[in-house]
Amino acid sequence: MAQTKNALIRYKTIDKCLQNNYRQWTLEDLNEAVSEALFEYEGKENSVSKRTLQLDIQMMRSEKLGYNAPIVVYDKKFYKYEDEDFTITDIPLTETDINVLTETVSMLKQFKDFSLFNDVSDILQRLEDKIYAEKSHTQPVIHLDKNEKLKGLHFLDEIYQAIIKKVVLKITYKSFKSIEETSFNFHPFILKEFNNRWFLVGKRMKKAPIANLALDRIISIDYDFQTPYIDEDFDADQFYKNAVGVTVNTGMQPRKVQLLFNRIHAPYVITKPIHSSQRVIETYEDGSVKINLFLTENYELERLLLGFGDGLEVLQPPRLRNRMKDILQKSLDKYLEK
Repeated sequence: MAQTKNALIRYKTIDKCLQNNYRQWTLEDLNEAVSEALFEYEGKENSVSKRTLQLDIQMMRSEKLGYNAPIVVYDKKFYKYEDEDFTITDIPLTETDINVLTETVSMLKQFKDFSLFNDVSDILQRLEDKIYAEKSHTQPVIHLDKNEKLKGLHFLDEIYQAIIKKVVLKITYKSFKSIEETSFNFHPFILKEFNNRWFLVGKRMKKAPIANLALDRIISIDYDFQTPYIDEDFDADQFYKNAVGVTVNTGMQPRKVQLLFNRIHAPYVITKPIHSSQRVIETYEDGSVKINLFLTENYELERLLLGFGDGLEVLQPPRLRNRMKDILQKSLDKYLEK
C-alpha cells in the first residue's frame, strides 16, 4: 500500500477517535486504533511508531492539508478536539478547491458517453451541487478542444464494451476512398484518439496486419459471438513507438528524418516536439534549428509537416523531401492557374 494511502487511513482513524468525547485518548490509545485500522485495510500487522503518530497529529494541526485541526493536549497526556464538533471530513472548500473541482468535473463530463464513467455520474452531480452551493457562477478556466458534432462518437461505449469483453465485431464501414460501404468482422484491441478523432485498432483476421478504423466512417456495428476472438497481447506503446498518429506502415523500418525549421517555428517545435525521438542537431545564428527524428513515414507525418508551410525544409530522407516538394508544387500550381 502506498505511503500516502497509509497516511490518509491514519488521519481518518485519529479523527474518528477524537470525535468520541466519551473516552480519553492517550498517544498509546491512538496508536492501537491506528494499527487496528491499518490491519483491517492491509490484512497484516503494521506497527506505527510514536514519532510517526506525533508527526501525523502535527500535520493535521497545520494548514498543509487544509485541516487546521484544533487538537489539544490536556493533563499532559490526553488528546482531544478543542472544538467538540470538529471533524476533518467536514471542512469547507477553499476557493482553490472550488476551482480545481470545477475543472475536474468539466473534464470528466466530456466522457459522458462512456459507461466506464457511469459509476461516477452521481459523484459528479454531488460535486457540482457542492461547488454551486459554495460559489455560484464559477466559470471554467480550462477549455478543451472538442467537437461534439463529430460522427461516430455514439459507438465509443459499444466498442469499449466489446474490447473489455473480447467480442468480435461485425462492422459496416465506408472509408473516404470507397464508393460503397463494406461489412467485415473485426477483432477490437484498443480505442485510440488522435487530432480530435477516434479510431478503433485491431485485426480483421489472425494473420492480417494491425488496422485502424475511423469511428466517423463506421456505418453500423453488430456482434459475432460464434467467431473466436483473437486474444493477442497487443502493446500499443510499442506498436506506435516509431510513428506519429494512428497509421503504422509495418513494412517500413524507422529511419532518420532531418528537418530544418526557420526562426519563427523553431521555438514551437523545440517546446512541443513532433515525436519522442526528436533531437536538436544544430542551432544557427539566425535562430533556425536542425532536428532529427527517428520514425516511419506515414500520412499523419506528412500532414503535420505540411502545416509548417514555408517555415520548414525537409532535408532527409530524399523520398520524403521529394514527396513534400511534389505536394507543395501542385498546391502552388493551383494558385498560379487563377
